[in-house]
Amino acid sequence: MGSACSAQAKVHAPSYQRHRPEQTLLYKLVEEYYPAFAERMSCEGRALPAYVRREFDEFLRCGRLGHGFLRVRCDSCHAERLVAFSCKRRGFCPSCGARRMAEAAALLVDEVFPEQPVRQWVLSFPFPLRFLFASRPEVMEKVLGIVYRVISTHLIQSAGFTRGSAHTGAVTLIQRFGSALNLNVHFHMLFLDGVYVERPDGRLRFRWVKAPTSAELTGLADKIARRVGRYLERQGLIERDAENSWLAGEDVDEDPMSSVMGHSITYRIAVGPNAGRKVMTLQTLPADDPPFGEEAGKVGGFSLHAGVSARADQRDKLERLCRYISRPAVSEKRLSLTSNGLVRYQLKTPYRDGTTHVFFEPLDFLARLAALVPKPRVNLTRFHGIFAPNSKLRSQVTPAKRGRGRQRPGVESAEKTPAEKHAAMTWAKRLKRVFDMDVQTCDACGGAVKIVAAIEDPVAIKKILDHLEEQGAMPQAYHRPAVRGPPWQQKLPQLHS
Repeated sequence: MGSACSAQAKVHAPSYQRHRPEQTLLYKLVEEYYPAFAERMSCEGRALPAYVRREFDEFLRCGRLGHGFLRVRCDSCHAERLVAFSCKRRGFCPSCGARRMAEAAALLVDEVFPEQPVRQWVLSFPFPLRFLFASRPEVMEKVLGIVYRVISTHLIQSAGFTRGSAHTGAVTLIQRFGSALNLNVHFHMLFLDGVYVERPDGRLRFRWVKAPTSAELTGLADKIARRVGRYLERQGLIERDAENSWLAGEDVDEDPMSSVMGHSITYRIAVGPNAGRKVMTLQTLPADDPPFGEEAGKVGGFSLHAGVSARADQRDKLERLCRYISRPAVSEKRLSLTSNGLVRYQLKTPYRDGTTHVFFEPLDFLARLAALVPKPRVNLTRFHGIFAPNSKLRSQVTPAKRGRGRQRPGVESAEKTPAEKHAAMTWAKRLKRVFDMDVQTCDACGGAVKIVAAIEDPVAIKKILDHLEEQGAMPQAYHRPAVRGPPWQQKLPQLHS
């Protein structure tokens, strides 16, 4: 009975199909228009930086068998498949973004967040500060520290403690994109919905804090705006006019991407004869209720939301929330072409003014993609408080029990090897966790699938692909010929006779 049920489960389980990027609209647009876009930028004296060119070049190689692959084979039936290499970039590749999303969510839930309530705090900034943070990541890091201290102090005081007697923890995922593929640097901060208090015996006790009210959110947004403003003014990075609006200072570094990022932030066309004009949109009747309702604090272009939370027993909800925050910038399902060749992108949620779609010329669409590429060595995931790597309390709180502090009394921790500590979740495990697909099991016979070779030599790649194309085995799985003995073994009966 059990074997019959398992066999039936295998039949209905989703099977893994290799992603073919060359068949997607996003890939076709980049492949066709990227050379013209790069040439246009160069002719205008704004040659694309090396990190942006590398993003486009490696995206065009991502998932293509012609640029290298792994050979995987079933131990039982010897069915083989070819698995193409990925680009592992952080800009706009949907495939690599989905892999990073699955791994980040699993890491946070399994190894970082304890079984305590968690609340999402979302902070967005005025347009000039979005440009400043995108062009000066080191400034964004300092501002993030200010924001964390303001919210952390609020939680500690709401629990009735002081900063010296209670501890908070948070993970910030810095998101760079908006629903309309616009450059929108904002913070998604997953805070513990409470504080930890250390007992005399060294144990930690968690104290829950109730959700912030609308008035508290407004007060926190005002405090953040004032402190961030003072810091940036002391650094000479912003100025205030008579109307108290935020202006970028003259000391912001100029680079070839400044114009592209600025037009993306303000929803304007970046290249072509219509440069500077507003992007064309499709609107319907405005929505009656805003997405976040009244649970938001807004002051001077700063907007603070804290309406989404997960209870201690809602680990699945917490993982879905982590996936949503760390999702890829571009959704291929919402991308299409109009009859006159414009790129149409559907918003995930209509804007308050009723906007449901945005339209781009192909070259301007590539400018939007270029603006989403982060600068090299910019960490978009930050750990604060007791979750910080140098926190003495991290080992007592996190499920992974890793850190430089002492272990909680009475709790035994299994020491892991360095390889186990640094081992990342494999792509097979990501697929299994998110989509319930087991790529380590053969679809034909249920045997174990293992990697047998990594093919990177261009000559070998061409020979293998040409052979499989002749055999009609591309891109499906193929079987190796049956094993046979050496030729001299076939002559043994004749020798004995």
